[in-house]
Amino acid sequence: MTMKSLTSKQLEKYEKILVAEKEETQNIINDINDIQRKGSKNGNGDLSSYSMHQADMGTDTDDSERRVYLLEKELKNLKKINAALKRIYDKTYGICEICGGKIPAKRLKIVPWARFCISCKEAEEKKKRRR
Repeated sequence: MTMKSLTSKQLEKYEKILVAEKEETQNIINDINDIQRKGSKNGNGDLSSYSMHQADMGTDTDDSERRVYLLEKELKNLKKINAALKRIYDKTYGICEICGGKIPAKRLKIVPWARFCISCKEAEEKKKRRR
């Protein structure tokens, strides 16, 4: 069963939401990149600013690993947002990629980059768990 796409007005509403999400995500990515570029200390070449104690070095490494994890997560979000924006421009946004049914507005409000309706998403999750 295939569904008709959302109205132009609905698509515009979701486009604004996604563009705002994209800007917020891009700002987070930029902030993380700035911190990583500077390093955990001031990064001006002054060796006295580096941690000398092993515990400090461990903390610096832990913080760096968390930033890398967060950066990867935000980059994945950015890809999802960009894909959703492409679906808006293609007028396929809000249509489940599996069954062709309409993705409920409640779901799009919570997950504006959703590709699947709730029942198809649940079926996908069950498949992943069985692998």
